[in-house]
Amino acid sequence: QVRLVESGGGSVQAGGSLQLSCAASGINVGNSGMAWHRQAPGQLREQVASISSGHPNYYADSVKGRFTVSKDNAKNTFELRMDNLKPEDTATYYCAAWQVGVPDYYWGRGTQVTVSS
Repeated sequence: QVRLVESGGGSVQAGGSLQLSCAASGINVGNSGMAWHRQAPGQLREQVASISSGHPNYYADSVKGRFTVSKDNAKNTFELRMDNLKPEDTATYYCAAWQVGVPDYYWGRGTQVTVSS
C-alpha cells in the first residue's frame, strides 16, 4: 500500500523560507515520478513542481526561481524547498506520486503553508 506523508508546513512572513518533505512508503521514490501540488481556498488544485525520469524538472511559472524540488533516495523522501515566499503561495500543499506502467496516482493528505505580508 502506497502512503505519502507531508511535513514541514507552517506560517512564515513574506520573504521567508520553508522546506516541505514527503515521506513515502510502498513505493521507491527513486523509481517514481513525484510532484507537489497546492490548493488555495476556493481555487483549483494546481501542480507546482515535479520530477519525472527522462524529463527536466517542472516548475509552474509562478514559482520558478523560488522553489526547488529534490529527492532523497536514501531516506525515500521528496522535498520542496521554498524561498522568497509570497502571500499568494498560501495554500495546502500535497505530495503526489506515480509509477511507470501503473495507472494509479497517489496523494498525500497535505500540509498547510501560510505566508503573511
